[in-house]
Amino acid sequence: MKFFLVILAVVTQTYAEDEWRPKNMAELNVIRQECFKEFPLSEEQLQKIKNFEYSDEEPARKVLLCTVKKLGVFCEREGYNADRVAKQFKMDLDEAEALAIVEGCLDKNLEGSSADVWAYRGHECVVASKIGDRVKAYFLKSKK
Repeated sequence: MKFFLVILAVVTQTYAEDEWRPKNMAELNVIRQECFKEFPLSEEQLQKIKNFEYSDEEPARKVLLCTVKKLGVFCEREGYNADRVAKQFKMDLDEAEALAIVEGCLDKNLEGSSADVWAYRGHECVVASKIGDRVKAYFLKSKK
């Protein structure tokens, strides 16, 4: 019976991973609102994040970590899933180009940083790239 449960768990895990899909803007907004509720920010911090400016402060990093985990693009054990990040945020880039950018930003967290610091580090690298320029422009345009 235990063997059956282990096999069932492995099959379920594999199936769940195959079901992941990029989130649309409405889903992303719901996730962000959930994370803002879970990790309240000051009005100043909230305005910065709404303008796509994440500061390297614990409250902002916690919101970022919450968001990327709920998006299904970050795992506290493995870090970012490059394929998922590229699919979620490629914008008008070719997926292979987006994947190369994302892969260049990933690390294995050899220094043992906390998950929020690790997620922030990868986020800042991607935001500084072509992907970040396009994502920021899209978010700022959609706010109008």
